[in-house]
Amino acid sequence: MEFLLIASAHFLALLSPGPDFFLILQTALRLPLRYAFAVCAGIAGANAVYLLLAVLGLETVRQWTELMLVLRALGAAYLIYIGVLLLRAPMRPLDNGGVGSALHVPSLRRQFALGFMSGLLNPKNAVFYLSLFTAMVSPQTSLGARALYGLWMAALVLFWDAGLAAALGNNRVKTWLGAWIFRIEKCAGAVLAAFGVFLAIN
Repeated sequence: MEFLLIASAHFLALLSPGPDFFLILQTALRLPLRYAFAVCAGIAGANAVYLLLAVLGLETVRQWTELMLVLRALGAAYLIYIGVLLLRAPMRPLDNGGVGSALHVPSLRRQFALGFMSGLLNPKNAVFYLSLFTAMVSPQTSLGARALYGLWMAALVLFWDAGLAAALGNNRVKTWLGAWIFRIEKCAGAVLAAFGVFLAIN
């Protein structure tokens, strides 16, 4: 029962689009699918870091005010930076990939890092996972069981995001969205920058 409650709460959180969704969106449309998968792997890796802290029972991390403030500031700056890159990107056809854009560099390592930083610098991830384990996991639950919870959630993040990337990176979808790519990038940039500003002032 405990696992079902945690898994349900986590899945519902996945359904709400956040900064990670827009990062996956623009990567899947602009670059070959393997680079979008690298972004997904980075996002899942960052989630795994917070899950590890939660599994080990380090819920007091979210009470470290100074750390959370720094994380919030860095996260806000990062989201605004990504948003501005998209807003400043010139109009270019979909089939030229990421030529001319610092955000669309065809490098698996760079795209993994973009995803990892997006997940790591989102303080909501830290608060969500640590709060979830504090509120829903019994102190009597063994470390092995908590580790399985964490592995399940990290794997679900990876496969959910990879499925999303595969859907967005489908050739038919790309063809359909090709005429709208400039507007999509501007909307994604505006949303990411807005996320960053909201994070900075709240």
